[in-house]
Amino acid sequence: MVGAVAVGAATVVAGAVPAAATAGFKKADNGASITAYRWLNKGKTAFDFTVKSPALGASQNVRVLLPKGWKYNSRQSWPVVYAYHGGNDNYTSWTRKKNTDIEALSRKWGVMVVMPEASNGSFTDWWNGGKGGTPRWEEFHLREVRQLVERNYQAGGSRAAMGISSGAQGACTYAGRAPGMFRYAACFSGVLSMSSPGMPALLMYTNSGNGNDPYAIWGIPWIDKANWDAHDPIHLLPRMKGTRLYVSSGTTGQRGPLDSPDIAPWDIGYLSERAIGPTVEQFAARAKRLGIPVTAHIYGNGRHSWPYWKREMHTAWPMMMKTLGAKQVG
Repeated sequence: MVGAVAVGAATVVAGAVPAAATAGFKKADNGASITAYRWLNKGKTAFDFTVKSPALGASQNVRVLLPKGWKYNSRQSWPVVYAYHGGNDNYTSWTRKKNTDIEALSRKWGVMVVMPEASNGSFTDWWNGGKGGTPRWEEFHLREVRQLVERNYQAGGSRAAMGISSGAQGACTYAGRAPGMFRYAACFSGVLSMSSPGMPALLMYTNSGNGNDPYAIWGIPWIDKANWDAHDPIHLLPRMKGTRLYVSSGTTGQRGPLDSPDIAPWDIGYLSERAIGPTVEQFAARAKRLGIPVTAHIYGNGRHSWPYWKREMHTAWPMMMKTLGAKQVG
């Protein structure tokens, strides 16, 4: 589910190459810069880098998986999947072995995967009573990170957004907030209709659990409705006509085929899917009415958890690669 925490002290990749080695990197338009990086393996197929971000007023990390044949300063660019994590997690989420096999999967294709930190920022530039200011997560993701990887690491203009839970909400929101930026958006178990009955209260309750003002994110629902609607995936659908969509979730809140029998029936993972599922159904139905290409997998039973998201990633991946123009590699 979506959560929110204020951006605290700067975060820097542990054991990274110091700033002196990053002096030659190009900056983003607003001055965001790469201040450190480190390779994650001897084969140099994955690395983390740190962004000094004006949008966040802090430094945050990004993880990158490289395609076969990638070379620094090459003239070749690569299709990109921007993968967003869920609440109460971080930029390493997608590459944990217990979660997914995205590293092995992506290496089979000529595609780069970029996984930026999202904290619990709800994938938006915070309202802050109408005053704006930091944190501006949309600015960080769609402009700072994108410009840095395109200007320094040969990330191309053929892009997809993929996310789980709050990251799924973010992926589908970004597809509408930045029309034409993403050719494909894959959204697994995300709130896709923020205005559905009970959903504003649920979102604010979840966000207040982090000890922050829940109204600081999108504002007060009944007063700042225009701002809520401006970040609501279902309201943004008319702006997504250039994007192919894949959406999925459970709906029943009951144990599914990938769940351990030891998990209690009242587990929050079941309650989450029961609340989220109807918003995904509404989103998919409206997309079809608008003639927007959407594949929906509403699978009924199943928990809000990685076994299902890994399965959905594997289902969506070939369609996403075809849309991006990515080719399989040996």
